[in-house]
Amino acid sequence: MILHPIGFVRSPRSEPVDDDWDSVTALVELDGALFGPDALWGLAEFSHVEIVYVFDRVSPDEMQRGARHPRDNPEWPQVGIFAQRARNRPNRIGVTTCRLLGVDGLTIKVRGLDAIDSTPVLDVKPYLAEFAPREEVVQPSWSRELMAGYWEKPVAAKA
Repeated sequence: MILHPIGFVRSPRSEPVDDDWDSVTALVELDGALFGPDALWGLAEFSHVEIVYVFDRVSPDEMQRGARHPRDNPEWPQVGIFAQRARNRPNRIGVTTCRLLGVDGLTIKVRGLDAIDSTPVLDVKPYLAEFAPREEVVQPSWSRELMAGYWEKPVAAKA
């Protein structure tokens, strides 16, 4: 299987920091050699998009295949790599639902994309409510603790 990027992320963040991603406005720039602006026609009518990308700076030796404490926090249980959303997963694929701020030519402006500058993008999909879970979402308490500051700064850190 060979996948090729359709474009790249342009972000003010160049380091993989785990928290406060909602403060980040980023661009997804599609490859003009592959697409014309008509590839994005109609996308601006949606409020959110899903961006599929590659954690390309995670080396193969950092890949996790088994269980570990998320964020190496011993307060949280060891769970398998497929029970967390860590970047060092076997195929290094990330997926994030972002707020769509605008479309201009081959550029998509989003908020809340947790990918760093120059990250290769594999796909862009409009977010459809009909693809969201159709029943109650259940998740363990450690995952809620982990995500507490992921999108916004933790309350104690706000100034």
